[in-house]
Amino acid sequence: MPNLITLDLFCGTGGFSKGFENHGAYSVAFGIDSLPVAAATFRLNHPRALALHADIRAVSPSDVGSQLGFERGQVDIIVGGPPCQGFSSIRPNRSSGDEDQRNGLFEDFANYVAWFHPKAFVLENVVGLLTHRHGRTLEQIQTTFQRHGYETDWHVVNAAHFGVPQKRERFIMIGCERGLSPIFPETSHDCDVPTIGYRDRTRMLMPRHRDLFNQDLPELPPAVTVADAIDDLPKVAAGKSVNSNTFPAKTPYQHERRANSDTLTLHISTSHTPRMLEIIRHSGPNISHIPEHLITSGFSSCYSRLSADEPSTTITVNFVHPASNRCIHPTQDRALTLREGARLQSFDDDYQFAGTRTQIAKQIGNAVPPLLGRAIAAALAETLGAERESAGKCQQLPTASPRIARSISAL
Repeated sequence: MPNLITLDLFCGTGGFSKGFENHGAYSVAFGIDSLPVAAATFRLNHPRALALHADIRAVSPSDVGSQLGFERGQVDIIVGGPPCQGFSSIRPNRSSGDEDQRNGLFEDFANYVAWFHPKAFVLENVVGLLTHRHGRTLEQIQTTFQRHGYETDWHVVNAAHFGVPQKRERFIMIGCERGLSPIFPETSHDCDVPTIGYRDRTRMLMPRHRDLFNQDLPELPPAVTVADAIDDLPKVAAGKSVNSNTFPAKTPYQHERRANSDTLTLHISTSHTPRMLEIIRHSGPNISHIPEHLITSGFSSCYSRLSADEPSTTITVNFVHPASNRCIHPTQDRALTLREGARLQSFDDDYQFAGTRTQIAKQIGNAVPPLLGRAIAAALAETLGAERESAGKCQQLPTASPRIARSISAL
């Protein structure tokens, strides 16, 4: 029975907390995001949670606690990824009052942690945070949480090591209240991927069998590839869509993504111009394969084709446009469809997305892969599960209050 109450701040599509929910031990009670379409997507996939579209700086944690009916200490987990622009205003010695309107976005995340005092939190962000202000920002983040009574640990993780068919690197910090130890998941898949090259290599969460001191450990299965993820989907021409799939799943990954869905949605391809189609026909692993007369500029990853037998490169918000990144289908002359992008981010086929095609692409590109969330949830359950059970508490999620319900219905 799920009993670890979870809040999702800066929730976006809710992919991160959906991974926690899919683990089975967690109940997602709340999500907040400043984008109405993201909050709408969150609500579609977390029907028992309260979904609020608002600027978190205008919503105090005490108000949310009142709306949820939770007091301090009754929330188990807070997860979220504050936008990086908030880090420039961190002030670790500021007041911890939840009404402090000077707070940057990270500080609001910290305010929610301070007010609810969950047993643990998970902070996700871009790897660039590590070198922001020459590392001082990261030090201040840790100092802030230490002042609030948390022990923290962090690593750079690559989603490909956790069954996601994508080489997506992210900074993950886990904090636990004093007396509990932050635990990171063991990698489940092996993948030889380049890393950011951070000076402290122990901060890169790598497969253990690669450690010189663990040579006797068994080999891990190889990473899930692009073909493993999407080659059961029917062919679709540029500018067209397909809404049914008569092909069986070919891999365990495909079977898991299709388990709760007997329909095919979002398999919609971008309508490319004749010039772009000519560029695509020449495309290879990098931009150098495109004849010079067809393009004038671009990064090395622009106008490039994904490799079928490797995990994809990082999916971005523009993965339906070949001019912006490496997103051309391995064998078909078009960019990825929305469904293929969702598969590479490890969303199940029954996951619902609100908004226009452009808005959905951005939501998918910005999301935390649910499978990565599930792996982190499993590791945390080792610490929190037994402790929570010993407390003898099993809380039920609240019914939406009239004020928040009105906010939800306006989405």
